[in-house]
Amino acid sequence: MTTGASQMITGTSQMTTWTSQMSTRKPVFPPIHPIPYICSPMTSDIIQLLPDSVANQIAAGEVIQRPASALKELLENAIDAGATIINVNIKDAGKTLIQVIDNGCGMSDTDARMSFERHATSKIKNAEDLFAIRTMGFRGEALASIAAIAQVELKTKRMEDDLGSSIEISGSKVENQSQCPSPNGTNFSIKNLFYNIPARRNFLKSNPVETRHLLEEFQRVALSHPDLSFTFNHNGIDVFHLNASTFKQRIVSLFGNSYNERMVAVEESTTIISIKGFVGKPEVAKKTRGEQYFFVNKRFIKDNYLNHAVQSAFQDLLPPGSYPSYFLFIEIDPAKIDINIHPTKTEIKFEDERAIYSIIRASVKRALGQYSVMPSMDFEIDRSVNIPVITKDTVIIHPSINLQPGYNPFTAPRDAPSHNNKKIDPNWQKLYEGLDLAAIEKEAPIPKETDEDLSEPIGHVFFQLFNRYIVTPMHSGLMVIEQQAAHERILYERYLNYLTRNQGLHQQQLFPQTIEFSATDYDLMNELEEEIRALGFDIKPFGKHTYVIHGVPSDIRQGEEKESIEELLEQYKNNQSTLQLSKRENLARAIATNLSIKAGQFLSHREMKHLAEDLFSCHSSASAPNGKPIWMIINEEEFARRFSK
Repeated sequence: MTTGASQMITGTSQMTTWTSQMSTRKPVFPPIHPIPYICSPMTSDIIQLLPDSVANQIAAGEVIQRPASALKELLENAIDAGATIINVNIKDAGKTLIQVIDNGCGMSDTDARMSFERHATSKIKNAEDLFAIRTMGFRGEALASIAAIAQVELKTKRMEDDLGSSIEISGSKVENQSQCPSPNGTNFSIKNLFYNIPARRNFLKSNPVETRHLLEEFQRVALSHPDLSFTFNHNGIDVFHLNASTFKQRIVSLFGNSYNERMVAVEESTTIISIKGFVGKPEVAKKTRGEQYFFVNKRFIKDNYLNHAVQSAFQDLLPPGSYPSYFLFIEIDPAKIDINIHPTKTEIKFEDERAIYSIIRASVKRALGQYSVMPSMDFEIDRSVNIPVITKDTVIIHPSINLQPGYNPFTAPRDAPSHNNKKIDPNWQKLYEGLDLAAIEKEAPIPKETDEDLSEPIGHVFFQLFNRYIVTPMHSGLMVIEQQAAHERILYERYLNYLTRNQGLHQQQLFPQTIEFSATDYDLMNELEEEIRALGFDIKPFGKHTYVIHGVPSDIRQGEEKESIEELLEQYKNNQSTLQLSKRENLARAIATNLSIKAGQFLSHREMKHLAEDLFSCHSSASAPNGKPIWMIINEEEFARRFSK
């Protein structure tokens, strides 16, 4: 007790000292309060079972993260019920209503009530069944979780019953259960999601963002089951009306008619897996990982390792930063996978992952080769670089050498110049390979010195290095400008100014063009329409998923109007997923990235000069929008260091 008392006194004195110090200066951080002990000699038996409603709300945090998560669970239940027609109705991006109506087998009165109990399921009966799963759901957590955080109404009827069953639940509490007239199947309505958890509801994104997530989940399910009919209605507007079809027809129905010509079929069957589907041609690769779908036993999954297998099959066919589209089905023995490793069931563990990687990579490469997408290989090696096998009885003579009789190729010529007995690098000529000064002068003539040029300061003569860097002499040395980064900075500030003034310049199209989008991209266009107009695009909605282009910014080349808008959206989505930017900054970056001159593009002397002038007229000329440096100066000291002076 004495020790404890002394510790308390010491603590009190320290607190007094701290208080006196705080009275004389302002604290940087507020004091940290000690965490109260959960164990105390005055209490016992402190562990208790949580009420089912609380436990379900906790489980809902893992299973139901946003409206799209709830939609996914209802769609999977409808598929497991054997439905052939599934209708989806959404209001206010799922915050007000998520309704799924199917013509499946329906449920009895008892099953309808039991379906809302935690871990109540008809899919499995024991742990061994986890390795023989063919259904979409199996845990029995979804409906209990949904009922804990929303107001739910269920109407269901089996074909053999005269009346159906109606159940109303609010926050895990059953408000009403009765019999009612109902068509065969199930009608499930989720109203006011997260109504009893305001913090979770406040964390939801804007309606356009949540709508895109809903559409993504719908598309995944619709893609994996092309033999079923689906509709998707948002705020009274039909977004999708999909009839039962083939897989390719389903892709076209979801993403647009242009995909009919963009895809290459993939099909392979092995003793390990069967793979079937489509990959996009390299020329239609995108800047984001948009249309990349893997389905294992008709279940959508995310797998970076398998994604790398497809990406590697496109090696040397895609420019850096581009991603191929693919829609691939994998059929595998359920006993060789484990799908019970993530609450959302989008991750799978494979028994032999390396073999599957190799099969996918080989299948995609083979498909690209069959459709003449892969570059043709010329197996006739140029004789001038052929290295034959030399034997003691063989003398190899290069075809370009005109030899005199009696010439011995293994004896050095006696009249070779000595060059002051200094050893000459035998590879010196390689330093000049590909350098044709005459051709260079023809393409980019060096300006002749005139009286006007001599009166100008150093820095008005430019030349291009590797078709990537602009080099100009200065008093302090050589300035090297990275042309793409410089142009991105120029365009970024120009279009950010347009967005700020809400007035961009455009040139009218002589013949207006129409452009068709996928449902998600069309929704994004609606969200960004005002800002895209401010960039200089004259666009208007024109029917379902379609816009008409009347005018575009003057920086866009003729014939590239559609591609520019598509790339603008792709880059915007890519920025949105990786950077925390405002809408205006994101759009300015996106259009600057897409319209900027690229590395490898030849520039005339006049173009280089204008680019440098525009760059140093910018508010910030030192760095690109992504923060990377635009230019550097190599001064005299650096040259001296390089030459060891």
